[in-house]
Amino acid sequence: MPAVPSILGFGAIAIDDIVYVDQPLSAGKGKVLQSARAFGGNVATALAAVARLGGTAGFVGWLGSAADDAVLCDLVASGVETAFAPRHPHARPVRSRITVGSDGERFIAYDDEAMLGTAPDFPDEVLSRATVLIVDSYAIRSLDVVVRARDLGLAILGDIEWSRGPATEKLIALCDHLILPLGFARIATGCRSPAEILDALWLPSRSAVVLTDGGRGVYYRGRDEKGLWHLPPHRVAVVDSTGAGDCFHGAYALALTRGADTPRRVAFAAAAAALSITGRGGREALPTDGQVTEFLASTNAPSAVELKYAPLDTGT
Repeated sequence: MPAVPSILGFGAIAIDDIVYVDQPLSAGKGKVLQSARAFGGNVATALAAVARLGGTAGFVGWLGSAADDAVLCDLVASGVETAFAPRHPHARPVRSRITVGSDGERFIAYDDEAMLGTAPDFPDEVLSRATVLIVDSYAIRSLDVVVRARDLGLAILGDIEWSRGPATEKLIALCDHLILPLGFARIATGCRSPAEILDALWLPSRSAVVLTDGGRGVYYRGRDEKGLWHLPPHRVAVVDSTGAGDCFHGAYALALTRGADTPRRVAFAAAAAALSITGRGGREALPTDGQVTEFLASTNAPSAVELKYAPLDTGT
């Protein structure tokens, strides 16, 4: 068997049918410019980003048992280890239909009637050799595995963006590094401003809480830093924002394994995500480590500023 990668993950793995149109989504309709099929999914794309950046990543969710399974072959081609993933003949990907507007914004319609999560008896022997476990909302189907991973000392990095209820609340509580889209975080907490949300989501067990907000940047709080922080966005030509959040999670996880502190993890992840939206599809423009390093060294790279309750939050 191969070595266990430093970063493991299980969750959504998808086949995306993408349509690009010549108008913003708010226009209501537009002409089709291009159609494409791509592989996606929150965790799968995050792990592909890790591999592209030079880290070691392994998908450990359910995969089909056929040797020529399309998503299996794509993960392997993306540099993601699959040897430790449980197999089942009925496992299949989430199917998504994505419309991308002329401004790079997208609408995702998905069918997730699939086997998600991972095997309930996934071995501790494998988990204990990793450093980080990335999970998404579907991890509510395998909470016992997440609990065991945390007990074994793995950092749990949560990418949760749609699920609600007691199981989701438990999953959120298990995450050492909680990275949420701002919109979902508002729903989950009932708070409005990023500062209030960061405080509402904080627990003594947390290492970091991060809120991503697309073209408005990133808000974060870390265990070892004083205060709340806002990292303004990088200015890039947006082609397609599909997968940007997933790239952020993967880059953040890799920076975590390298010993970076919270500001450097967030800065690295934000730069990687910004580069990822300069190409079409969720993975076409996933950057290399060298590209991110060069981008961060640019004179145009933003610097974090301390986040105040007012007036910064009032317009977001």
